[in-house]
Amino acid sequence: MKALLHKRIIIPVLAICLFFGATAFKSDFFEIAKQIEIFTTLFKELNMNYVDDTNPGDLMDTAIKSMLDDLDPYTQFYNEQDVEASRINNAGDYTGIGAKVLTLKDKLVIVEPYKNYAADKAGLKAGDEIIKVDNVVVSDFKDDAANLLQGAAGTEVNITYNRQGATNTIKIIRESLEIKAVPHYSMVDEKTGYIVLRKFNEKASSETISALRVLKNQGATQLILDLRGNPGGLLNEAVNVTNIFVPKNQLVVTTKSKVKKYNKTYYTRRDAVDTEIPLVILIDGRSASASEIVSGALQDMDRAVVVGTRSFGKGLVQRPKALTYGTQMKITISRYYTPSGRCIQALDYWNRDENGKATRVKKENYNSFKTRNGREVFDGGGIEPDVEVEFGKESTITKAILNENLVFNYATNFYYNNTVDELLEFEFSEADYKDFKKYLKQSGFNFETKTEQAFNEAMAIAEDEELTRVIDSDFHNLSASLQAFKSNAIDANKTQLKALLTDEIIKRYFYSEGLYSYYKANNSDIKKGLSILNNPEQYASILR
Repeated sequence: MKALLHKRIIIPVLAICLFFGATAFKSDFFEIAKQIEIFTTLFKELNMNYVDDTNPGDLMDTAIKSMLDDLDPYTQFYNEQDVEASRINNAGDYTGIGAKVLTLKDKLVIVEPYKNYAADKAGLKAGDEIIKVDNVVVSDFKDDAANLLQGAAGTEVNITYNRQGATNTIKIIRESLEIKAVPHYSMVDEKTGYIVLRKFNEKASSETISALRVLKNQGATQLILDLRGNPGGLLNEAVNVTNIFVPKNQLVVTTKSKVKKYNKTYYTRRDAVDTEIPLVILIDGRSASASEIVSGALQDMDRAVVVGTRSFGKGLVQRPKALTYGTQMKITISRYYTPSGRCIQALDYWNRDENGKATRVKKENYNSFKTRNGREVFDGGGIEPDVEVEFGKESTITKAILNENLVFNYATNFYYNNTVDELLEFEFSEADYKDFKKYLKQSGFNFETKTEQAFNEAMAIAEDEELTRVIDSDFHNLSASLQAFKSNAIDANKTQLKALLTDEIIKRYFYSEGLYSYYKANNSDIKKGLSILNNPEQYASILR
């Protein structure tokens, strides 16, 4: 009787659930089909009847990108060239001129020629502005002009570039380049190994393991793993790198989605290489995604001391979906969570402010979580270090200077006007910093703070309400105070700006390889990590 009653209750409930589920699916499907039909009709009528000639490809490209702009910045459409570039980035192989390049509207700027590769051997330098590739003028090229530099190994490409006011043309033979996940590893002192992990491609864990084993053979009994500036990459490689330091069957990261099949938990699957070696991980505001999975997991497991500044907070998971004609779409499907339950994502793109900008959780609204040893850690986006380094977090004015490439451009001018012979003896002097401030002034650098924006908006409203006479003098006093603050801010951030200028200048003379050697002797983050490792009591107390 009870079984029969149970069936009589359960079956109708299931039927109702299925009905509403099917109804919801049909409703969604109908709405999608309806909107596609509206768009198709509009697109057809527009191209057939618009007063001027239209380019259907350009219109569609604009339509797709505008639609995706309302979502998060990681949901993207890839054309055929983009798909190949993504494959190269993840595989770690590349065929081209052997240089890191910045694409601007009318030129390509050499950011860094890789040592002993084609661009370097041909004499290209950081700061060179490529204006023509073979017969193609960069300013006339609609797609990413950096693709023009790629091609089969052994093929020739003629490059026309500007350098310090002079125009030159050179011939470069393209060649294959292995993009290393671990570009540098060495001993800091007789017992401390240092590994730089710059990206999570298919070789990240294997290169890290190889570097660790070499360093241990050289006497390393403690380790600094540098994830600063690492934008992430492959999720499985983040799990594998974590697995180097913790045993198998340990939870590393969880993904949560509205689609059940994307809800996954990722555990370590192999035997660890070393579960005991004292470990410091360096992160900064440009450490993102897979870097945050590794640093967050090892922090939650109390396996490493995290040093630096709060990471970027990129906790959205993307999955590629193949489209027609060799194109592809990368869609955000879920969010990352660390073993303690912290969400890595910092910005909320679905609840924007009145200006359309993604919002961020205020510090007072952060949630508390516990590490394996019971230490308190917080969410709020990104990974907050156990030990924060002074001057590590980029200030508003520093970001503004970097965004306008003024540190990069000054370093270019410095390179052509100064000689640096000894790497470890280089110092960006007070006289050099005064010259940099003069350069900023000559460049017309000026930035508007959020406070200024708010004041200007308030003043515009006051004019409409005819209140300017009442508040005019107060406004001008506030404006003058803000201008004085901005002027002093360049000196207030001198330590940080000098460090950034030093890094950029060192690379001009000694490449990235020289910069890592310089870091070991001078970088404040590495010094802090080293002091913690060399004090076992402090190291243990942080993790307790």
